[in-house]
Amino acid sequence: MPVTKAITEAASAKFGKNADDTGSAEVQIAILTANINSLTPHFEKNPKDHHGRRGLLKMVGKRRSLLDYLAKKDVKKYRTLIAELNIRK
Repeated sequence: MPVTKAITEAASAKFGKNADDTGSAEVQIAILTANINSLTPHFEKNPKDHHGRRGLLKMVGKRRSLLDYLAKKDVKKYRTLIAELNIRK
């Protein structure tokens, strides 16, 4: 299931500075996390979808670089975000 406009608006309302903020690192990380979580069941059913897996890995890498940026910029926001999104196991 792709990330819909409603999911994007909810992420920007929760993590952004205002309801229209989709460019801040926190909102981008939340949207990428929602997209990654929605793609996981697809790859359990379709293990040979290597083209789709490449896109997933690109999203994971993009999220990783945004998380690194946020950790350098503001550690407190980084820790609250990973706790709220349940990224670390």
